[in-house]
Amino acid sequence: MAKLLFVDCCIRRGASRTRRIADSFLKAVDSSMYEVEELCLMDEPLEYFKEGFFEQRERLLADRKFDHPRFRYAWQFKNADKIVIAAPFWDLSFPALLKVYIENLCVEGITFGCDERGCFGTCKADKLVYITSRGGIYDNSPMEMGARYIEAMCGFFGIDSFECISADGVDLLPSETEKIVEEAMLKAKKCAENL
Repeated sequence: MAKLLFVDCCIRRGASRTRRIADSFLKAVDSSMYEVEELCLMDEPLEYFKEGFFEQRERLLADRKFDHPRFRYAWQFKNADKIVIAAPFWDLSFPALLKVYIENLCVEGITFGCDERGCFGTCKADKLVYITSRGGIYDNSPMEMGARYIEAMCGFFGIDSFECISADGVDLLPSETEKIVEEAMLKAKKCAENL
């Protein structure tokens, strides 16, 4: 059975509109084809690269100790067949917690490699779906850095297909919020059915 990794960075948890859209996706996933593995970043002991933590990483990489527990996120990501990331649009991108997670994914020898031609991705997944909700209208805007960053990281990790499902403008007209979220939920459902 194929493995679908769901990375949840919906900081508001149950009150998150992004999470509602992601739930619509997850409910539509064919359970006979995919085993869903959920990673809730708010519950993980993630650390950003600071002094001792960074130095430990450099030592482990120099010694090629890729089996160290701190690389578990990278291995989990590398071995997934499909990946779904859900995160709200914050400060023109996404919550810092997701960036810390991505820092922990970037491990040469696990999720990417390098040779004389440069870097190349080594992840198994052939598709990553990014689910988000935005207070304003940012779809196709140069100010939208969240989906653009995640799409660039797909290329870095060797993931060929990227799709963004967004609910845009959810804070502009409160009377339209529910309709916008429901439309995104429908898109998420269709995406999951066509994985």
